[in-house]
Amino acid sequence: MNNTIYQVDAFTRQSFKGNPAGVYISEKARSEEWMRGMAREMNLSETAFLVPTGANGEYDLRWFTPAVEVDLCGHATLGSAHILWEQGFLDKNTEARFNTRSGLLTARWMDGGWIALDFPTKQVEPAEIPDGLLEGLHITEPKFVGSNKMDYLVEVDTDEQVRNITPDHSQLRRVKLRGVMVTAKSSSPDFDFVSRFFAPGAGIDEDPVTGSAHTALTPYWAKKLGKKEMTAYQASARGGVLQVVDNGSRVELRGQALTVFKAELAPQLVSD
Repeated sequence: MNNTIYQVDAFTRQSFKGNPAGVYISEKARSEEWMRGMAREMNLSETAFLVPTGANGEYDLRWFTPAVEVDLCGHATLGSAHILWEQGFLDKNTEARFNTRSGLLTARWMDGGWIALDFPTKQVEPAEIPDGLLEGLHITEPKFVGSNKMDYLVEVDTDEQVRNITPDHSQLRRVKLRGVMVTAKSSSPDFDFVSRFFAPGAGIDEDPVTGSAHTALTPYWAKKLGKKEMTAYQASARGGVLQVVDNGSRVELRGQALTVFKAELAPQLVSD
């Protein structure tokens, strides 16, 4: 059984920026209890667990936060693809294919060290505002509030508002939701839109850079801005950059990544 686990900073090319993810690749599936324990030990927003299926480039992939298993995670998928190519599990000419709770996801290597993920779109529709949501975000007059099957989206007037939000996390934990995106059009020519993501339902106060949120943000801003390809910035303390492409029922999320460290598991963890 493999005894190496990696930590990758995703959606960045700078150490200690972007979103850190754990990546563990094993020859056979580990128990759910083991994966939950390892995710708690890593104490990152998500840790990815991969098992090869036997087909070239194909892996079963699951994601765990320290609290729950999640249906979709962008940055840990990006980190997984990065490790597969960097560590020689796959040739860079081979597409990575992941069987997940959200169906088949793919990743391909691009020039300049960019990785392109193909994910399903999560369209946002106008929605009633849950009690306590705006109070928890300290937002009084949103431009728009909508939701998809996973999260709420709140648009505000300026990117400065997005950057300066100081949520009441204890209040947000009482709202029945997985997460909420707060977003605005960018005032900088470097980006088309900015966002932040808070995930009280997954046990995460603020996720640094969230690929799954951009499966909703991409079609939302593509329609508003009349653009198919855009550059997005997630304005957390760590910060991260994504290039996104609206392909109708699918979105392409492009990002960069780098390995921060790899660790050797203790013998008893490998044999469990």
